[in-house]
Amino acid sequence: MAAGGTRANGRRQPTLAQLRAFAAVAEHLHFRDAAAAIGMSQPALSGAVSALEEVLGVTLLERTTRKVLLSPAGERLAVRAKAVLEEVGALMEEAEAVRAPFTGALRLGVIPTVAPYLLPAVLNLVHDRYPHLDLQVHEEQTANLLDGLTTGRLDLLLLAVPLGVPGVVELPLFDEDFVLVTPLDHWLGGREGIPRQALRELNLLLLDEGHCLRDQALDICREAGRGISGAGRSPSVEGGGGRREGVPVTTTAAGLSTLVQLVAGGLGVTLLPRTAVEVETTRNGRLLTGYFADPAPTRRVAFAMRAGAARGPEYEELAASLREALRPLPVRVLGPGD
Repeated sequence: MAAGGTRANGRRQPTLAQLRAFAAVAEHLHFRDAAAAIGMSQPALSGAVSALEEVLGVTLLERTTRKVLLSPAGERLAVRAKAVLEEVGALMEEAEAVRAPFTGALRLGVIPTVAPYLLPAVLNLVHDRYPHLDLQVHEEQTANLLDGLTTGRLDLLLLAVPLGVPGVVELPLFDEDFVLVTPLDHWLGGREGIPRQALRELNLLLLDEGHCLRDQALDICREAGRGISGAGRSPSVEGGGGRREGVPVTTTAAGLSTLVQLVAGGLGVTLLPRTAVEVETTRNGRLLTGYFADPAPTRRVAFAMRAGAARGPEYEELAASLREALRPLPVRVLGPGD
């Protein structure tokens, strides 16, 4: 069979390899990038797409010397191919869950402002209690994680909530306070009982856009009465694209470690979740930590899974085990119904 494929009712059918190759090209619009994404050689990927075109009897791609475009038929069928592959993935996940709990791969997505501080507890728990579980960790921002969860690329997420996403179930783990990190000579450095209103006039350093912790910091500023113009959860700031509406900030960082070093250098102050304080502030003697008056601003961290996930009971058990493992941390552990 020159074009490949199986036969059903006398007609050739596409293979999963052909569908994966086409879906990858449809996503990347580049043969080399698509081949790398699915671990296939470029000639093999090109051959699989050509074979799929022959099986279906339609042209899926418009190939030029400089780029790859989807044909009108390709745009329509790419949606179908992706849906088929997702269903096959769900079938394999269901079969794996039936065979044995806490075995096989578990693809865990974690946000950058949680990963360095909670992963030690997660990894120790899995190593000690679920030794046959193949935990695969992916650190990404919230939007990418949610896309990965809904498309089946990821199985379980560890991130800040609430998400408010249909079809996604949250398993709450804990609440934690935010603290104020300042340079040594700052007037709020080391103080306790700091009123939130103090945030109104501070030079607050934030993470880059896309980090949920940035949104949370901006929300805390709103609650403190700091004027913010414009709409939406993530007002823009100075930097990168010039001055735009939002809290006036002239410096941002891609990660908390850099943010804390900027504070140590005297460029401003920042907010850190309690779980990050020990890791991020003990490496630099030019920092002080201030604590807010009750009720302090907080964030909630949870697991998130697809509604109706085949391994849902496993994820719920994992959440219960992790809550117990996190009790030594400076957090308020929650129950499953919180």
